[in-house]
Amino acid sequence: MTQERVTTPVSGSVGLTVTILLGLMGIALIYQAAHTSHPWLLLPAVLVLGLGCLSGAGLFTAQPNLGVVLILFGTYVGTVRQSGWWWTNPFNTRKKISLRARSLNGERLKVNDNHGNPVEIAAVVVWKVRDTSQATFDVDDYERFVTVQSETAVRHLASSYPYDDYDSDGISLRGNIDKVSEFLKTELHERLKPAGVEVIETRLSHLAYAPEIAQAMLQRQQAGAIIAARQRIVEGAVGMVEMALDRLGKNKIVDLDEERKAAMVSNLLVVLCGEHAATPVLNAGTLYK
Repeated sequence: MTQERVTTPVSGSVGLTVTILLGLMGIALIYQAAHTSHPWLLLPAVLVLGLGCLSGAGLFTAQPNLGVVLILFGTYVGTVRQSGWWWTNPFNTRKKISLRARSLNGERLKVNDNHGNPVEIAAVVVWKVRDTSQATFDVDDYERFVTVQSETAVRHLASSYPYDDYDSDGISLRGNIDKVSEFLKTELHERLKPAGVEVIETRLSHLAYAPEIAQAMLQRQQAGAIIAARQRIVEGAVGMVEMALDRLGKNKIVDLDEERKAAMVSNLLVVLCGEHAATPVLNAGTLYK
């Protein structure tokens, strides 16, 4: 695995000065050869001018958050991370790599979740290059590598957890988005480490059942919500009935036998658990014959 080596080349002002001096020297030699009887001076003049052109080719700039990888005849020389105007060996190949944070908006993927239900899922990944040498030499195309590995990680994540966990309090894609996003970030960090890429943040951008089962799952969610609501209503109604009977007994407002208590409990539960408002009925008779 390649390790990045940060290097600081010579300042560009020094390189420009050397380039100008070589050019002036070459022009002076040409002038001297033209006005004297020494034509052999043309050869060193051409050589000096050629060196001046090569020297000028070694000038380059590096912007903030931009790494410049220097390669000399296939050998990794180092990486320039400091912004500015620099001068290096003109035979060095210079490859610029952005160190800025980038956002990958993944496509919607159709995957079976942990329960075998087809779901549509997509994620946004914020990443940046951490090691320029690994991004250049250890993978063929680091941007393509990030795209493919992100898709693979999202597929693996979707198949590891259910969309919804109705039977227990386990982790689900819909119910634990923050935890799921953290798991995705951890997995992507390990997958992208060989490319010298750092994952800053991951977040699910789309999560839904596939169209062919969306309606059925919606009905299941509605049924679950209705059952949960009914359970809360019944629990509350039973508590209110217990409180009413207890208050009536403690305050000795009325003395109820078991049969009247049963009738009162039945009436209160009907009123409290019914979907519509109760219609009062005046009973002029009695429970006893």
